[in-house]
Amino acid sequence: MKPFFNPAVWEQEWKEYGDGAAARMKRSGVDPATAFNSKAQTFNEQSFNEEGRRRSARIVNWLASRGIAFEGASVLDIGAASGVFTVPFAERGAHVTAFESSPPQVELLKRNTARFTERPVQIVSGEFEQIDIGEKGWNEAFDLVFVSMCPVVHDWDSVKRILSCARKFAYISMPYSSSESSLVSEVVPLITGEPFQPKITEMSYLLHLLGLNGYAYETLVTRELKTTQHTPEEALKHTLTWLRHHNLPADERSRSLVEAHIQANYPPDSVQIYEGGRFGKVLIRLQDQSMYVEE
Repeated sequence: MKPFFNPAVWEQEWKEYGDGAAARMKRSGVDPATAFNSKAQTFNEQSFNEEGRRRSARIVNWLASRGIAFEGASVLDIGAASGVFTVPFAERGAHVTAFESSPPQVELLKRNTARFTERPVQIVSGEFEQIDIGEKGWNEAFDLVFVSMCPVVHDWDSVKRILSCARKFAYISMPYSSSESSLVSEVVPLITGEPFQPKITEMSYLLHLLGLNGYAYETLVTRELKTTQHTPEEALKHTLTWLRHHNLPADERSRSLVEAHIQANYPPDSVQIYEGGRFGKVLIRLQDQSMYVEE
């Protein structure tokens, strides 16, 4: 069998892939489980402002359009953060179990879901990789397992672990290409002498292995952007972190170039950055695997 059609080859390739979100965090000295601790409040504000609510609604509405009925459904939201999707799931009448590893996010999640008294959101904290799924009673326990942009997806074994919790549907979203930032796009040519070019990421492994392993699924790739406001100091730190994550120079020369660019091109108190990229969304059908037709 040619390697392209051999799932074992692809599983090993993905395991050895060194440029996924979790790997980049670890390379920068960041624990993926607590990566958002310091940014919890900012992320919460971005999740629930008007722009953030529209982003969430597009995903939830897409799932509903593909046949997921949330009223009364059991949902496991892995990497729930402060409730960016947990809240709209609960608003639609789902019984939600929200799993989150970051303590500051958990506190915000409790606050944001406190109003759901008729169907209280069950909050579980810790590291998903350490959870005993059988002991929790989570084997095929949820109508929908939902994982959005969470570093718990990092190889095929992690995908199988997620799928083992799902009864009807599993949803996984991941970057399809490396993250984009308007400020990064401006300064990378100054640092490297080459224009910034996003790279294709590990989403390709996921899609190919789902196909090779016989799963039925729908996928959607879109380009999404959000607007963020930063102080010049925050913008500098944001850019240097991005450079480190993507194996580009983040030394004193780069710092000086970025700092000078910000001073020359942005107001002294505020730097507006457009962040995002291309993202893949996969809805895996575990029961009714025929083509869904909206009625």
